[in-house]
Amino acid sequence: MADVISQTSLILPCVGHQSRHGVAVFPSKSPISLSATRYSSLKLQNTALASSSSLVGTEFFARGNIGAIRRNPRPPPPNAHVGFAIGKAQKWWEKGVLPNMKEVTGAQDLVDSLLHAGDKLVVVDFFSPGCGGCKALHPKICQLAEMNPHVQFLQVNYDEHKAMCYALNIHVLPFFRFYRGAHGRLCSFSCTNATIKKFKDALAKHSPDRCSLCPTKGLEEKELLALSANRDLSFVYDPLPKEERQVFVPEREREEILSAVTSPLSHEAILPLSLPLPLPLPLPSTTR
Repeated sequence: MADVISQTSLILPCVGHQSRHGVAVFPSKSPISLSATRYSSLKLQNTALASSSSLVGTEFFARGNIGAIRRNPRPPPPNAHVGFAIGKAQKWWEKGVLPNMKEVTGAQDLVDSLLHAGDKLVVVDFFSPGCGGCKALHPKICQLAEMNPHVQFLQVNYDEHKAMCYALNIHVLPFFRFYRGAHGRLCSFSCTNATIKKFKDALAKHSPDRCSLCPTKGLEEKELLALSANRDLSFVYDPLPKEERQVFVPEREREEILSAVTSPLSHEAILPLSLPLPLPLPLPSTTR
């Protein structure tokens, strides 16, 4: 009986209370049930302690891993999306382009650019992106364009406008054509770094200012007809009748005509220079 009382006294303080880990303990009336409850409560307590220790270990492990990840982040995979954009690479024929340099977009753009240039000298540069000579010559062309801001430079990409270049009989690269006002095409030639003097001489010869009263000529009529006949080009040319075309008069002859018309007429211009003089009247004779 004393054993039962001692066992009961050991368990009674726990009656009506919950353990620290939330496990409720309820004593039984029999000593056997009390001892079973005691051992079961101890077993549950050990289980709760083990679970709490595992949670603590898991929390510690997670915190340690998070710190390791923050200290040593893993590199992204090769195909991962990168958060910055790489700028578009500039092409070699786009480097050093000045305000007086323009890339032609088509046949109509070329014709309009020549017609709207007026008396300004226009240099048409035919190039190809895969042409080594064109690439080597491009920096010098940009320098000459900077030294001559009054000259208009038009760039024609051969690879993008092959049909137009065929119509204009362009078969060698790099190739240049000079146009100006009512004179139309002045010269055309091909040159490289070794023969750049040819380009400089033509630029010095045709760059001085000129004044023309006639309209700008641009491309020749046979070239315009060849462009309009090509089905790959969206270009339409309607030639004027012959009676409506304006005849080009050379500049020297035009100045002579204008000076003759605007100068005041002199007396010598009205009367002929050699006129018969009137004969003197006979004197009266004094003899009879």
